[in-house]
Amino acid sequence: MVDGRAAAILHWYASHARDLPWRHPDVGPWAVLVSEIMLQQTPVSRVLPAYDAWLKRWPEPSALAAATPADAVRQWGRLGYPRRALWLHASAKAITQRHGGQVPDTLDELLALPGVGAYTAAAVASFAFGQRHAVLDTNVRRVLARLVRGDPRPPPSPTATEVRLAESLLPAEPGLAPGWSVAVMELGALICTADRPRCQDCPVAGDCAWQRAGQPTDDPHHARRRSQAYEGTDRQCRGRLLAVLRESDGPVPAALLDAAWADENQRARSLASLVADGLAEPLSGGSYALPRA
Repeated sequence: MVDGRAAAILHWYASHARDLPWRHPDVGPWAVLVSEIMLQQTPVSRVLPAYDAWLKRWPEPSALAAATPADAVRQWGRLGYPRRALWLHASAKAITQRHGGQVPDTLDELLALPGVGAYTAAAVASFAFGQRHAVLDTNVRRVLARLVRGDPRPPPSPTATEVRLAESLLPAEPGLAPGWSVAVMELGALICTADRPRCQDCPVAGDCAWQRAGQPTDDPHHARRRSQAYEGTDRQCRGRLLAVLRESDGPVPAALLDAAWADENQRARSLASLVADGLAEPLSGGSYALPRA
């Protein structure tokens, strides 16, 4: 039997779920993996066009594996956190070489892919292969913290207690667990949001421990992080330098990179970090290029 909370959330999801391409029933495991990597720390609205363009160019892992890392970084564009492009490229090569071009379906094999952590492995195993795993993204963790524990927010990092709680709430019925996981995720994204939860629209407000406790705001487990500034940061500098490299078909002279960012020390530091991350290669004569292999 599905308990009352699960039934209410599943019923709500059936009527309120967003029509997202990676949720369509005919979507394959490779598309699910691409979506999960792209959605890490990136809003759905920015992922949608990038996801569509990526899969049109590389509909299978083998197609991406035949491309170069530079191709992947260029295609990634301004989506942010560009190391994810390298992870997808490396994963495509691993899938092609070790798994016959098919995304593996076990947690251990998924975890062995570059850039795939516990959340992504559980998400792919659940959403692509219908398996029963706890899928703990930020939205799910927030919903469960409020609904079950009465906390306004979850701890800064997932804990073993959270995993056990999430696993205990998974429906036992075959095939329902993935639907439950995505439904809770959607509830957190649309209703049980971090700053302005719409409790009046929540299908389980009457069973919510946080509601019963009066929506407390004090949370000893979690110090809220202030949003980081972007202007003038190393991250912005890295983005400027990487944009110059992406827009060039060949080696980029140091002078062009110098013109992209005025602060010499910050530019050198950011360029060194791009090299360390595998996103840029130093060449002879002081020029740089995107990774070639």
